[in-house]
Amino acid sequence: MDKLMIYYDEKPKYNIVYSDSYDDLADYLIDLGFEGKNICVVSESKVASFYMDAILRSIHKVSDRIITHIFAEGEASKNLKTVETLYEHLIKEKFNRSDLLIALGGGVVGDLTGFTAATYLRGIDFIQVPTSLLSQVDSSIGGKTGVDFNAYKNMVGAFHMPRLVYTNINALKTLDDRQFVSGMGEIIKHGLIKDADYFNWLNDKHSLILDKDYDTLKEMVYVSNIVKKNVVEKDPTEKGDRALLNLGHTLGHAIEKYMNFSFMHGECVLYGCILSTIISYNKGLIDKITKDCIISTIMKYDLPKIPDSIDIKEIVKLTRNDKKSIGSKVKFVLIDGIGSSLISLDVTEEDMIKAMEELLKGIN
Repeated sequence: MDKLMIYYDEKPKYNIVYSDSYDDLADYLIDLGFEGKNICVVSESKVASFYMDAILRSIHKVSDRIITHIFAEGEASKNLKTVETLYEHLIKEKFNRSDLLIALGGGVVGDLTGFTAATYLRGIDFIQVPTSLLSQVDSSIGGKTGVDFNAYKNMVGAFHMPRLVYTNINALKTLDDRQFVSGMGEIIKHGLIKDADYFNWLNDKHSLILDKDYDTLKEMVYVSNIVKKNVVEKDPTEKGDRALLNLGHTLGHAIEKYMNFSFMHGECVLYGCILSTIISYNKGLIDKITKDCIISTIMKYDLPKIPDSIDIKEIVKLTRNDKKSIGSKVKFVLIDGIGSSLISLDVTEEDMIKAMEELLKGIN
C-alpha cells in the first residue's frame, strides 16, 4: 500500500505514492528527471499557509530555480482569469516545455494547475500533491483538468495526465469537518458504483474514519484509488464506463450552483447520491431495504441543511446546463444495487422534482 501504478493504453503512466510526510518528494522528482529544471509550486492561500514551507524544504535540493504561485482560496478562483495570471507568471519566469508545475492543494488547485499545464506551450509536465480528502481519492487521479466558466462547473478543460500523485495521508488531519465530509461524497460514491464490500466497510468503519485514524484513512484512500484506477484505465477519456463516476453529480452540481457554492462539492455529491438512490427506487431498480441502507449510511455524515425555501424547479432546470447532457436528455447515473450502477437517459424532470420533494420531506 505504498505505491499504486496507473496505466494508460495498458502502459504504466504514473505512480500514486502514499506517505506520512513530504520528506521524500524530492527523491521522486529527481527520479522523474526534474533536477535543475524550473519548478513552480501552485497553491491557494490557506493550503500554502499549512504546507508550502514543508514542500519547499523538501524539494530545495532538486533545483535552484523554484518559484511559487499562490491564489485566493475557494471555488471562485477556479476560472480563466486565474489561469491567465499563472500563464503570465510562467512566461515572465521563462518556463519551457521541459519544466514542471506542482499542484499543492485540493480539487480546485489540482484542476486549475492541471489545465494550465495542459495548455501552456501546448503541454508541460505537472504533478499532483493533493491535500484534501476529495482530491486524494478522486480529482487528482485520471487526468481530468478544467476550470469553471461563468459559474458553470468545469466547462473548460482538457485531459492531461500527471507525472506523479504524491499523497501525504497525514495532511487529512488538518481538514475541518466540512472539508472531510466533502471528501466522503466521492468515497461513498466509489462504493455505490463499483464495490459493495467497500461500501459495507465504510459503514462498519464509520467511527474510525471520523476519528481520522491513520491506518483506516490510508486503507480508505488506497481502496478508493483502486476503484478509480480501474474505471479510468478502462475508459481514460470518459466515453463509456467512466461516466459512472458522475453518480450524484447531475443534481449535485445543480444544488452546488443554486446555493452559489456555499455548499462544498462533496456535500452536494452526497445529496446527489441520495437523490439518485430515491430515483432508482422509484423506478424499481432497488428495493426499500437497499434504499434505506444507502441513505442511512450517507446521513451518518453531517451535511448542511438545504433551506426550506429552495426552488426545486429552478434546481432541476439547472441540470439542463450539465455538460454530460445529450441533446435535450440528461445523462443520469442510477444504481441497481449496492456496488452496481448504470447510465440512464430516461430520468425526467418530473422524476427529479419528485425525488427532491421526497428528500426535503425526509430531512426537514
